[in-house]
Amino acid sequence: MIAIIPALAWGIPAAYLGAALLAAARPRTRWRSLATATRVALALAVTCTVMALASGRGQPVVSIPDAEALVVLLIAYLGWIIGDYARRYLDGEPGQTRFVAAYGATLASVSTVVVTGNLAVLILAWSASSLALHQLLTFYPDRSAAVIVAHKKFLASRLAEACLMGAAVLLYRQWGTLDLGTLARLARAAPALPAPAGLAAALIAVAVLLKCAQLPLHGWLIQVMEAPTPVSALLHAGVVNLGGYVLIRLAPLIGAAPAARTLLVGIGGLTAVLAGLVMLTRITVKVRLAWSTCSQMGFMVMECGLGLYDLALLHLIAHAAYKAYAFLGAGETVQASLARRMASDAVPPTPGRTLAGPILAWPIAWSVVLGSAVLWHRAVGLPPLPGVVPALLASGLATLLWSRATTSFRQFGVRLLALAGATQVYLLVHTFLSARVGIAVTPVPAPLADAVLAGFLALYLAQAVLVTRGPHALGRSALSARLYAWVYAGFYLDERFTRWTFRLWPARAGEAVANAGYLEPNGSER
Repeated sequence: MIAIIPALAWGIPAAYLGAALLAAARPRTRWRSLATATRVALALAVTCTVMALASGRGQPVVSIPDAEALVVLLIAYLGWIIGDYARRYLDGEPGQTRFVAAYGATLASVSTVVVTGNLAVLILAWSASSLALHQLLTFYPDRSAAVIVAHKKFLASRLAEACLMGAAVLLYRQWGTLDLGTLARLARAAPALPAPAGLAAALIAVAVLLKCAQLPLHGWLIQVMEAPTPVSALLHAGVVNLGGYVLIRLAPLIGAAPAARTLLVGIGGLTAVLAGLVMLTRITVKVRLAWSTCSQMGFMVMECGLGLYDLALLHLIAHAAYKAYAFLGAGETVQASLARRMASDAVPPTPGRTLAGPILAWPIAWSVVLGSAVLWHRAVGLPPLPGVVPALLASGLATLLWSRATTSFRQFGVRLLALAGATQVYLLVHTFLSARVGIAVTPVPAPLADAVLAGFLALYLAQAVLVTRGPHALGRSALSARLYAWVYAGFYLDERFTRWTFRLWPARAGEAVANAGYLEPNGSER
């Protein structure tokens, strides 16, 4: 990393913080200040990214300058897009000054997490981002549901920060430093990770699971629908993704701690499978997107636990961009869905949709992905993909072959070409990240890989059943409608935490919410 990049990178959180302070001091210029700050931050991020990519191959995971530059650029771009959308969305609303101040403070804290090289600063900035986001989540303080959900997130975040502080103390006592680069070098150099450092890695893994809304403390992410749409976009596209980036920055430490990796793979993989299954039962756009975020965060931390850090970085960037688009376009999505539903009422359903198509699609997709990876390895020297990666990609890409009824070989051929094209795009980006970012891939333990593959194959088959047999296929199966109800309710995993939350630290207006029955479990709407 050349010397000028850190100074430019620190200008990004400074710009956001300046906008927050100006909004509080001069409310009339709040949106102008925010617009200027987001554009300045985007210009600085573009400059940092170009300079980082032009400075040669990225160093090993000790400093990962290119990864830092890419994530900073992503944050700056999302901050600009979401901020511009918020100005139009909140036009005429009271509390706009408070929104701009909290929005700027959130972006300043999030970008500080990315650019800092010190663990203590990272912990403080991550905590500050949570506190600033709390103000955005309670933008409508008279809405009881918003207050109660923000309270649940507040408690989960404080638990995570307690784990992070404990990890920092252990690491400092073991190695006498909190510099991220030095910690990475020491972890890589140690033949076996010392017990305090291993415990610190496990605490960091627990903190990330809490911050990324993993089961069973996921309820706040599913239910936080009372905040304005720009807040939902910022949360799902930006703030909740920070856990994956922190794991990437601490890859040598996490990779050398079996307990931390097992936690990430076990809880992350379980969350990805269960939340993905629950998502298939939902029809409300925002609730469906929220369950999707929960599942994708599980996928991301699972990838880090498996040691697939380059794949996790690609996942982080793609998920953030998609979720920002999905939430900001949720209104148009609802209208388009209603139009399709009205049109489909006049057209009889396509007959003959069985499980044969999905079952055959998976080996076809796996063959395309694996064959393409071998060709890329021989042609451009792409490092061989661990066996679990083609299998996971096949589980996602196979739906291109059967997501809609296929009535001719021509349609099948077109979809097969789309599958092959998507695979080449993935391998192209994967090659770039592997060559430029320089994140070392830790070998994947066979038992963890086998468990992950079994879970995702089960999810794929469940998805195929629900799509090919209708939205209530699970309810009509031999397991009866009771299992479908359990899936729809998120397996009731959030209820125990909610009761414990109210008992430990009652939230304002909590009793009113409970009595009114305003908030259904796991994001359901009355």
